[in-house]
Amino acid sequence: MQKSRESGFLFCNMCSTMLVLKSSKYAECPLCKTARNAQEIIGKDISYVVSDEDIRRELGISLFGEKTQEDTELPKIKKACEKCQHPELVYTTRQTRSADEGQTTYYTCPNCGHRFTEG
Repeated sequence: MQKSRESGFLFCNMCSTMLVLKSSKYAECPLCKTARNAQEIIGKDISYVVSDEDIRRELGISLFGEKTQEDTELPKIKKACEKCQHPELVYTTRQTRSADEGQTTYYTCPNCGHRFTEG
């Protein structure tokens, strides 16, 4: 609320709700009905920028190929890559079928990026 008082000539001093210009003489808060002199507001520009990164962060979405903390902490296993024979793979498991069947293991080679499944 303090921030809206410092820079927010378009916001109510009581509840920080955005003011509505009711006439050329006053602006009113639609929530608490507090009025302010319109001369403080007239001619002021308002702008708000929302980036694609802000939207992704708000929705919890990450781009494909972005490294997340989850990716950097994957468990490793001593198993050779089918493609380049690298001796160690990272893996994840998921239950993709019914509960009475086994999990599917997804392997990724940190050397060549080859991916394959087992199970």
